[in-house]
Amino acid sequence: MKIDNGLSQSHREQIAAGLSRLLADSYTLYLKTHNFHWNVTGPHFKSLHELFEAHYTELAAAVDEIAERIRALGIKAPGSYKQFAQLTSIEEETGHPNWKTMVEQLVVAHETVVKTARSMLELVDQADDEVTLGLLGARMDVHEKTAWMLRSLVE
Repeated sequence: MKIDNGLSQSHREQIAAGLSRLLADSYTLYLKTHNFHWNVTGPHFKSLHELFEAHYTELAAAVDEIAERIRALGIKAPGSYKQFAQLTSIEEETGHPNWKTMVEQLVVAHETVVKTARSMLELVDQADDEVTLGLLGARMDVHEKTAWMLRSLVE
């Protein structure tokens, strides 16, 4: 059935492509944060273990919201590790860094998600897609605040 929501097919496809990159970054950050939750050690174990759990729980809800926006635009959302690996700008961590390196990596990852979201603003504004604009603003707010709070742990 044809979608007639005021956005052109071209805009919907371009916005969905950007949201797919945001989804991949968010999912990769979710996995990285969950990994660090499981493997953090050191003098800040309890507080970081709990903080990382709060972060990955928030990210789990966020990836669903992003994927559902892609679907509302009439485009299939990526949903495999392979697709996410091809789309993400966030580097995976396969080792077991110390707590401070974990925090530093998460700061970079959260800032990367912000940059991915910000890269879409002009297109979304031109398309008059207020729904996606709101989603991007909300995600940027969460990731900027999270990066700031994590950064404060190691400064």
